[in-house]
Amino acid sequence: MFEAGTSGPNRLTEVGLGFKTCGFTMKPGVILVLLAAYNRVAAEDKENVIDELIVESLVTPENCSVLSRMGDTLQIHYTGKLMDGKVIDSSLSRDPLLVELGKRTVIPGLEQSLVGVCEGQKIKATIPQHLAYGKRGYPPTIPGDAALEFEVEVVSLIQQTPWQKMVNDVFPLVCIGLVPTLLGLVGIYLYNKASAQRPSKKAKDKKSKKK
Repeated sequence: MFEAGTSGPNRLTEVGLGFKTCGFTMKPGVILVLLAAYNRVAAEDKENVIDELIVESLVTPENCSVLSRMGDTLQIHYTGKLMDGKVIDSSLSRDPLLVELGKRTVIPGLEQSLVGVCEGQKIKATIPQHLAYGKRGYPPTIPGDAALEFEVEVVSLIQQTPWQKMVNDVFPLVCIGLVPTLLGLVGIYLYNKASAQRPSKKAKDKKSKKK
């Protein structure tokens, strides 16, 4: 018998072909089985980690020439699930969801998966946590660091008109350009107003002479 420790109740003692800890004898074969099971679970957990967005086409209509792009408006039916299959939300019992691409009305991964689809197409999107709800999750339905899976049907696709494209692309730039100009005009107005309220030196001299 070989004693690895000589004091304390948690000493590890080799007895024959077994190991004894805290009064419990464990055979080497059992230890190997437990280690193998642990390694298998760890490997499965590693495989379940989703690092990037994966989009699969489930149903593609015969005529799929008009594809969605940023600025387009889609009506979709969807079913969202956790990776264990638990449903977190679905639109199948209500009206389709209206999504305007580029407006960030849905999580980033779902919006990205809807670019390049056509009306009538069905897709499955596997969304990593950083493109879903991140570390915070969405308690109590969605835990933190959860990857999600969405099955989506594109009910309708309305393409962005040239006028809408111009408004969406040019108007923000015009607004950004106008901000410094507006601030400058406000500054000039306030300066002139303050100058008008402050009497000049000549006016003060005239008042003093009259006295």
